[in-house]
Amino acid sequence: MDINLIRRDTPGCSDKLFFNSAGGSLMPETVVKTMTDYLKQEEEYGAYGVADKNVHRINEFYEETAKFLLCKPYNIAFTTSSTDAYAKALSSISFKSGDCIITTNDDYISNQIAFLSLQKRMGVKVIRVKNLPDHELDLADLESLIKTHHPKLIAVTHIPTNSGLIQNVEGVGELCKKYDILYLVDACQSAGQLPLDVEKIGCDFLTVTGRKFIRGPRGTGFLYVSDKVLNRDMAPLFLDTSGASWIGFNEYKINKTAERFEHWETSIASLLGFTEAIRYANQVGLHHIENYNRSLAEKLRENLQHKGFQVLDQGNKLGSIVTFSYQDGTIGNLREMLKEKNVYFSVSAKHAALIDFTHKNVESVIRFSPHYFNTHEEIDQLIQLFS
Repeated sequence: MDINLIRRDTPGCSDKLFFNSAGGSLMPETVVKTMTDYLKQEEEYGAYGVADKNVHRINEFYEETAKFLLCKPYNIAFTTSSTDAYAKALSSISFKSGDCIITTNDDYISNQIAFLSLQKRMGVKVIRVKNLPDHELDLADLESLIKTHHPKLIAVTHIPTNSGLIQNVEGVGELCKKYDILYLVDACQSAGQLPLDVEKIGCDFLTVTGRKFIRGPRGTGFLYVSDKVLNRDMAPLFLDTSGASWIGFNEYKINKTAERFEHWETSIASLLGFTEAIRYANQVGLHHIENYNRSLAEKLRENLQHKGFQVLDQGNKLGSIVTFSYQDGTIGNLREMLKEKNVYFSVSAKHAALIDFTHKNVESVIRFSPHYFNTHEEIDQLIQLFS
């Protein structure tokens, strides 16, 4: 990694302390240039004509994303967000009353609400697997729940939005394979900060957003769909001309690829910008990013603890999300102080992590999310603000 080159490619990091990549990261310059150049073409020639001229560039999205996940281009669908991808994946599953979803205490708030909506509307049972004392998933409990409830779906968020915990998605995947259960992974916070191998994870669906650690534009995401799902002809509830062909007055035929999960109307400029962001991460190397980010996050956690703060991330493997509060579980005036010092960060409130924060007895936390354009010197500058 050439940190100096990366920072030159990231104009937004030069005049602030930016630690909010888990919210909306700073885009590389090439992402913005790609989008603005394409929009200028649309301004001059119109959306249809420009799209026709750029089919090969549009196809590069699927090729670059396949490299990112170590899969095939036909397994990838472009979406407008991780939540969009998640909803489409859920809608492709034929739930009925009495079916069961097993999830975790640390799944993302939007996912938890979606499960509860299925429970309220369709009578689907929602069961959460236990955590071990070290906050890791209790895989023995999960296997017991599988044997008892025969779930239609198991859903796990790889890295929660409110914690640096990296959940054992590979271990869950092994159980899903053993019992032939559909497996949905939310990689919204892990994609872009560590390598993802969908075959190793063993998932049937994996959802990602563009604006976080991949450093793409807002309004982008993608959905990975396994061969198993494609071969079973599973498709989202509401298809359009990207997903299916109208072959008779009362008949349609679904697309053979994961593009059946797309909608035809797409911001091509955003898709191409997202492609550049994925390409940039691929070129830097996800293993390099993971190792460098780990050093930043470890240094940040260690220094916050030395300053007397309560660091709230728990688990054997921790990622590049660092959450902390005062020892009494509050954040006091930290938000105002950091904003005054031109620090970019997020606040995670209890309602977004109801189970986890109830167990931790906190109402809200400060969330820092350093990324590979940050430096160790910036960590030092940040810590000095708490003196």
